[in-house]
Amino acid sequence: MDKDKLERKIADFAAGDKKAFDYIYGHTYKPAYFAILYIVKNKPDAEDILHDTYIRALKAISTYEPNTNFTAWLIKIGKNLALNFIERKKREISTDFDADAWKYGSHETDTPFIFDIAAKILAEDEYEILMLCHVAGYKRREVSAMLGMPIGTVTWKNNEALKKLRKELEKEGRQ
Repeated sequence: MDKDKLERKIADFAAGDKKAFDYIYGHTYKPAYFAILYIVKNKPDAEDILHDTYIRALKAISTYEPNTNFTAWLIKIGKNLALNFIERKKREISTDFDADAWKYGSHETDTPFIFDIAAKILAEDEYEILMLCHVAGYKRREVSAMLGMPIGTVTWKNNEALKKLRKELEKEGRQ
C-alpha cells in the first residue's frame, strides 16, 4: 500500500473529491473489517458496523491529522462502534426466537469454524495480524505499516498465532 498516495486521496476527499473515497475504501476496509469482526463475531453485524465506521470517519475527516496513520485511526473508530454495539446488545431482550438462525443456516453468513477458534484463543492483535496476512492477503510489511508496529513484531505475532492455532486444532482433532 502506498501510504503517500492514500494520504493524498484523503486530502482530496476532504477537499471535496468524492471519487477519492473508492481508493480510500479499497485500501483500508480489510483491516477495519477484521478488527470489527474480532469484536462482534459475526459477518452481518461486522459489515453493518464497517459501514457505520466509514460514515463516521468521513464525516469527521477534518479531525484526522495528516501523515499519522489513517488505517489505525479508522480501526479505532470501528472498534469503538463495535464495542458500543456489544454493550447495546447486552441490554437488549430478544423477542425474536429465530434471531440467531443465521448461525445455523446459510453458509454465506457463517463464519468459518477456524475464525471462531482463532477469535477465542488469540489475543486481539494476533487475530488481526493473522486475518490480514492469511485471509486478506497483505504482506507483513503492509500489515506493519497499517498497524504501526515494527515488522519484526508483526512476524513474531503472526508465527505465535499460527502455533497457537495449530496446537488448538490438534487438540480438537481437526488437523
